[in-house]
Amino acid sequence: MVGTPAPPRPPINTVIPPLVLGTATFNNQYVDDPESMPYRDIVARAISLGVNCFDTSPYYGPSEILLGKALDALMNPQPSAPGEPAPPALSRSDFAIVTKAGRIVLDEFDYSPAHIRYSVLRSLQRLHTPYLDLVYTHDVEFVSPAEVLAAVQELRRLREEGFIRYVGISGFPVDVLCDLAEMINRETGEPLDAVLSYGHFTIQNRRLGLPLVGDEPSPTGKGGPLARLKAAGVGIVLNASILGMGLLTSRGIPADPVTPEGKASPLVKWHPSPADLRLACKKLAAITCASGERLESVAIRWSMEEWARVAAAAGLGVQSPVGQVGPTVCGVSSIPELEETVKEWREVMSCIQHPGGPGSERRGKVLKLVREQLWPALGRWKDYAWDSPGAGFVNSRPVEARGKVPTDDGVLDAYEHLKRKARVQ
Repeated sequence: MVGTPAPPRPPINTVIPPLVLGTATFNNQYVDDPESMPYRDIVARAISLGVNCFDTSPYYGPSEILLGKALDALMNPQPSAPGEPAPPALSRSDFAIVTKAGRIVLDEFDYSPAHIRYSVLRSLQRLHTPYLDLVYTHDVEFVSPAEVLAAVQELRRLREEGFIRYVGISGFPVDVLCDLAEMINRETGEPLDAVLSYGHFTIQNRRLGLPLVGDEPSPTGKGGPLARLKAAGVGIVLNASILGMGLLTSRGIPADPVTPEGKASPLVKWHPSPADLRLACKKLAAITCASGERLESVAIRWSMEEWARVAAAAGLGVQSPVGQVGPTVCGVSSIPELEETVKEWREVMSCIQHPGGPGSERRGKVLKLVREQLWPALGRWKDYAWDSPGAGFVNSRPVEARGKVPTDDGVLDAYEHLKRKARVQ
C-alpha cells in the first residue's frame, strides 16, 4: 500500500448514488469560457441538494481542475468576512469522485500502463484527493482490446496501492462495451465494477435498454446489452449524455456550421451527429413546445425514469431510498439547470415509491408524448447511433510517444515521495 488507504470496498451499488453530476460541461466543448462559469456555486449547490457524486475526466479540458478547486473550497472553507466563522467543512467521505484515463484530446489516446498511472496520479493532485472512488478507461472503442485490458490491469494495480476504489470502462458503441466486459472477465477472472454508457438511452437512441424498453418491450431483456453486461459480472451500469450531448435541447445543434448560428455554437466544432439528425431533433423541440413542454425537460424525465426502472430490472442499478434504481449522470452549466434536473429526479423517485401519487400525471403525459409523437417524428433516426470511431480514424499519438509521460511537473515526484514515506513507516 503506497497511498493513503482508500476506504473499504463494499459492493459498488452501495457507494455510487443514483444521480451523479457530470462535469464535462466545465469545458470549452460546451461553453466558451469554463473559468467564467459559476462552477464553485454549482458544486456547492449540488451538495446542498443531496447530489454528492461528481464525474469528470482529463479529456474535459479544465474540468478536473475546476471541480478540484470547488471541492477543495468546501473541504477547507474560508470565512466570508473578517471576524466571521468559517462554514462547516466537508470531509472527503461526504462525496464521491469519478474520473477517467486514456483519452488525451479528440483524436489522441494513450492506454499504456505508464500513461494510465501518470493520468491517475495527476488527477489525484488536480482533484485535491488522496483517492478516487471510481476510474474508467475513457472511450474504449478507439483502441485495441489488448490496450484496454492492459489499462484495466494497471488501474487495478493502482487500486491495490490505495489510490482507487473501483475500476470500469466507458464508451459509445454498446456492443463494444459488452465485448470488452466479457473479455476482461474471461481474461482476468474478475469482472468490471462499472460500465459507463453515454448517448444510448435517450428519447432518440434507446439501444442500451433494448429490448427492455422500446415499441414492444420484453420483460426479460434476454439477448440485449444489459443481459450481456450482467452475465459478464458487471456491478453497475451508468447512463450518461441523456440530452445526446446537446442534440435534445430547445436550442439544439445547428445543422449548417457556416451560418451565424452555427459559428456561434461550440458544439458544432466537434459533435459527431449528421446534419439530418440535428434537423430531426429540432422537430422534436417544436413538438414538445406545442404540448406545453420543453424538450430538455421531457428528455431528462423520460431517460431518468425509464433508466431507473430498466437498469434495476436488469440487476445493474444502485441502492436508493426507494430500492434499486438505474444511476444517471447529468451535466449542467448553471444552477437553474441543476435545480431543474434535481426536481425531475425527485419526481422520478416519488413516482417509483408512490406510483399513483404526485407526479404520476406528468409521468403519464411524458411517456405518452414520447411514444405517440416524438418516436414517430424521428422516423429512421429513432435508435440511430453514429459510428465511433468514425471512418478513417487514426490515433494521432505516435506509437513511439505512448508510455512517455512528463517528468518535470511534480506528479511522479509526489508519487516517489509517498513510496519513500511508506517504506519508512
